[in-house]
Amino acid sequence: MADNWLRYDRMVEQALRGVVRKALTEAGQRGLPGEHHFYITFHTDRPNVGIADWLHQQYPQEMTIILQHQFWDLVIEDDRFAVTLSFGGRHERLTVPFAALTAFADPSVKFGLQFEASEAELQAKGPAAQAVKQNDKPLAAADGDDPRKGADVVALDAFRKK
Repeated sequence: MADNWLRYDRMVEQALRGVVRKALTEAGQRGLPGEHHFYITFHTDRPNVGIADWLHQQYPQEMTIILQHQFWDLVIEDDRFAVTLSFGGRHERLTVPFAALTAFADPSVKFGLQFEASEAELQAKGPAAQAVKQNDKPLAAADGDDPRKGADVVALDAFRKK
């Protein structure tokens, strides 16, 4: 038996994705209280990500969305969430698997999580993906906030087997 069958890094990452699922579930049921708002960054090129073609052309690899005042029909499932957002006055439905997430932040309470691609995902995408794990340039928010500014980001690199 291989000595790496207890992949704590994967267990922790799965648990942290559960935090995002729970936060979205609460927001879907009760709305977002006070100044709470979510920045959600995800890979647009992952399997089962559903976004309009024109959005995918604009954001071919990664996109950040903001859930605050104007979002509709938030539906959370075990492995994904779907939401309708307005882009320049045009309503679009997005479906995002939790496995496609790269970051989640709630700047109102200085909370953030960052997710890394697994080694298997990077190998499947080839050498270019291994050289650049994620796009360091976040999408500018409408109100000028940086989703990572002031947030306590939990990086999982310390738990990864090198």
